[in-house]
Amino acid sequence: MGKRTIIIGALVAIIALPFILRPKQPALEKSDVTLVVITPHNEAIRSEYGRGFRNWYRQRTGKTVLLEWRVIGGTSDITRFLEAEYIAAFKNYWSGKLGRAWNAEIQTGFTNPKLKADAPAVVQEARKAFLESSVSCGIDLFYGGGSFDFIRQAQAGRLVATPLLQTHADWFTDAVIPQKFAGETYWDTKGRWFGNVLSTYGILYNKDALARLGITQPPSQWDDLTDPKYRGEIALSDPTKSSSMAKAFENVLQQNIQRRLAVLLAAAGGEKTPALEAQAVREGWAAGLQIIQRIGANARYFTDSSQKPPIDVSQGDCAAGISIDFYGRAQAEVTEHRGDGTVRLGFVTPRGGTVSSVDPIALLRGAPNREVAEAFIEYTLSMEGQKLWNLKPGTPGGPVRFALRRLPIRQDFYAHREWDGYRSDPDAAPYADEEHLISHPEWTGSIFREMAFVIGAMSLDTHDELVTAWREIIAAGMPPQALARMGDMSVISYDRTTGVIRQAFNSKDKVDELRIANEIGGAFRKQYREAAELARAGK
Repeated sequence: MGKRTIIIGALVAIIALPFILRPKQPALEKSDVTLVVITPHNEAIRSEYGRGFRNWYRQRTGKTVLLEWRVIGGTSDITRFLEAEYIAAFKNYWSGKLGRAWNAEIQTGFTNPKLKADAPAVVQEARKAFLESSVSCGIDLFYGGGSFDFIRQAQAGRLVATPLLQTHADWFTDAVIPQKFAGETYWDTKGRWFGNVLSTYGILYNKDALARLGITQPPSQWDDLTDPKYRGEIALSDPTKSSSMAKAFENVLQQNIQRRLAVLLAAAGGEKTPALEAQAVREGWAAGLQIIQRIGANARYFTDSSQKPPIDVSQGDCAAGISIDFYGRAQAEVTEHRGDGTVRLGFVTPRGGTVSSVDPIALLRGAPNREVAEAFIEYTLSMEGQKLWNLKPGTPGGPVRFALRRLPIRQDFYAHREWDGYRSDPDAAPYADEEHLISHPEWTGSIFREMAFVIGAMSLDTHDELVTAWREIIAAGMPPQALARMGDMSVISYDRTTGVIRQAFNSKDKVDELRIANEIGGAFRKQYREAAELARAGK
């Protein structure tokens, strides 16, 4: 009995000890209103903006607001979720409140901004009813992600305008927040979404891992990651799941189109014609895809999480990875602080190889707490909110706990030289950098999703076969015939991607999408097998 009592007492102590030693938790603050925000932003951003807005809002209204964050995955997951929620909500409104019959045409048509004049009258009525309604998904704000997804949400009618363009007209000027910069759109002219913070894309690398691989020069351009020395050492996210990875790959394509255009212009005496530009787009598209393909061949994996590659690079599990700027910079800072002070990680944004795109914020249709939601948008674009992005923790006006390491969208933020000592990245001057990649959305903007789709079919779905072919080609000394076979992009040429692939990908019948995916995957598997055979035959 004594032993049993001792054992039971020990078990009770083991269970109870964590609760006894747990730091005292502050009492939950009563709130006057709860603001629901869906976001792909990480915990650091949610914490600092939640705390900052609570204080800002209380000072102005005397009321307390609680932010309820909905985190369901990346931006692609959020857009699919919103689409499903609004379909369910509008179906209930259309059938229940309006007493109208629901059908498949209405389901696909009520969010279609390009309804043709000959579309059925009932579908046009449904579209009009949705845009005039306050149908709600139960969420107030969509915060963070890429502008492509916000543009699509706005066109569908899920985002609604706020009066911010009128109440703070002085913010939306070329001197503060330009409407466009270097080809990128920074806010919606109808006030349905606003860029909140700038993002660039680059390469995070581990200096110790590079030394292990015998790489003496750190990567500085996207092309550097095609070096066979990186085989099995590159960390990548799935571009069909991560909008930041898709945007980085779009940068690769845009850069190669512009390179090809420069060559063709020089040969033509500088005279640019539509035919010459079209040729540059087709050839640059293929050249960019070949670079992405070889980077994919060097990849250890493609992950659903855009936060995994920086962690694996910091731990030395991968030598390098493609990352959005703030994940790269933040991971480098965390690694330095946790270690002996040695700088083991480097982050580089390829010169002329990345745009400064925006992470927007928007008010959702039928927001339950519209007034408070509009105040949150105002706060994030005010100078008080913008400071949180790049000031160091503990500095005047800065974050309390986390260094967010991001670049504010407000151009006038960078004019305050007295804040340089407080900034995490005092040398960053996104509007002054003359080596921006100038975005041409007319080349790739309308096929952004299709681009991610074909890259996934080329490098992710067929990764095992691609890696095998690449290994054989490297072992054979990079024979041109095998390289050419592996890099044949005819099945996903620019013309096919903007034509039959886009048509199948956007078909109402998902069987069409599956069919084209199988076709592309099968073609590349065949290519990779043949490339491996050519390599082995040439040894």
